[in-house]
Amino acid sequence: MSNQIDVLIKGAKVVDGSGNPWFYGDVAISGDKILDVRPAGQIAESGAQQVLDASGMVVCPGFIDIQSHAIVPLMVDGRCLSKITQGITTEIMGEAWTPAPVGGRNTDELPDRGGFGGKLGEWREKAKSWNRFSDWLEAMEASGVTPNVGSFLGGGTLRRYGKGMDMGKANAEELETMRRTMAEAMEDGAFGVSYALIYPPDSFADTEEITEICKVISQYGGVYITHVRSEADQLVEGIQEAIDIGNAADIAVEIYHLKAAGQRNWGKMPEVIEQINNARAAGLDITADMYPYPYSGTGLSSIMPPWAHEGGNFYEKLQDPAQLKELKEATVNPTGVWEPMADLCTPDGVIPVGLYKEENIKYRGKSLTEIAADKGVDWFDAAAELLVSEGQRVSTIYMTISEDNIPMQLQQSWNKVSTDAGGLDPEWARAQGPTHPRAYGTYTRVLGKYVREEKALELEDAIRKMSGAVADRLDLRDRGMLRAGMFADVVVFNPDTVTDNSTIEDPHQLSTGIEHVWVNGQQVIADGTHTGATPGRFVKGPGAK
Repeated sequence: MSNQIDVLIKGAKVVDGSGNPWFYGDVAISGDKILDVRPAGQIAESGAQQVLDASGMVVCPGFIDIQSHAIVPLMVDGRCLSKITQGITTEIMGEAWTPAPVGGRNTDELPDRGGFGGKLGEWREKAKSWNRFSDWLEAMEASGVTPNVGSFLGGGTLRRYGKGMDMGKANAEELETMRRTMAEAMEDGAFGVSYALIYPPDSFADTEEITEICKVISQYGGVYITHVRSEADQLVEGIQEAIDIGNAADIAVEIYHLKAAGQRNWGKMPEVIEQINNARAAGLDITADMYPYPYSGTGLSSIMPPWAHEGGNFYEKLQDPAQLKELKEATVNPTGVWEPMADLCTPDGVIPVGLYKEENIKYRGKSLTEIAADKGVDWFDAAAELLVSEGQRVSTIYMTISEDNIPMQLQQSWNKVSTDAGGLDPEWARAQGPTHPRAYGTYTRVLGKYVREEKALELEDAIRKMSGAVADRLDLRDRGMLRAGMFADVVVFNPDTVTDNSTIEDPHQLSTGIEHVWVNGQQVIADGTHTGATPGRFVKGPGAK
């Protein structure tokens, strides 16, 4: 590394990502690395190409989003604007689905999950040849992206590769295909496997199957990351399954977006915290992450039982009177063996937002109860009509989470911050209708609301949960900290003004207060504005060859 100083950030409060207390200091960047971090005034300005007076600011490592859904948005707009303006410099993707590897029984095309339409045409052609896990991430880096990109292998993709959309236990040949594919993905740079166990076909995989896949990952030092099988009525049991898999496979475990869903389950969170603490005390490396909002987001299709998707002909079933009647009975009168989203928050708390057909746009942001009243049908029939009309899962907000649980969860030493969202630009995203505010404001909400205003967290611990702790979880030893020799993913923000502006009513609002951001030493945000730079790189897990 050269001793040439390309950027010298002077006089800020240095929060290094370790959890250590801040100190006034200077940070020098040379090329794509951090050259030095010293107390204020200890690094000479002479010869520095750019000097930034950051008095009154905080300088810290770039944030790492361990649950990003930026796969499709990055193909349309590599700037990842709503994320980079939160200080997020690395996007870790892969919950349930990845666009590669294509092969075996997995022949899925790229979905139009964000109303992008024809913009994905060129990528869809490329995707047909992505036979290795790494192919799509290499293509993404080559196309030019602002943040670094990495991923887990989607557990649903792995299941489709070996067994398609069939329910039931994988046979020996199918399981061996999945094992081999998992090993190849680890060698390509996957961080592990990511199952979302309320969604098909992930939900078709039993504990034994997942354990066998995790035994492969364990050999490469990877992580089992999971949306547990229940976040609601069977929450404790869902966490216990993850613990059992971790112990049986001797693998580290990460729980996605920790929450207790549905008012009748809010009181379970102290028990879950104790459950995770006990597992850690017994020797299991289990941690979690979360977003700081009292509402969740997933598809409208999730109001129906997972078996509705068996065989991959979900929308055809909704148009068959006999099958629709069966689905309605299962949805309206759930038996407790799956996650009944509408039952957890009532139809009043089900708010479809991802509607794109002209005849449906008027229903964006309205509750399922309101939509049903307008249509003159009951809430289930209204949902079924929307799903058939749209021919896609329909992004939906669910009012399921307790605001009171959020500070308690954030304060756990093993819990981190994540968005569960992709990167959007208000200029084009606004035309697509509402979205969950977490896409625009997760990290700035923690810094503004829970650090500055409510003082639920110390600044240093909040930043650790966004940077160093995430890098450690992923075994990324060259990012996540302000240390000499680390890659220069660096954020400068104003702690007095950093704010999330996105709301349910007006979601397409960028955060403010993140003033400057560098990715691999290149400035991507200057004075709060994107520079157009796309220096992001493919970051890889510990098994990469």
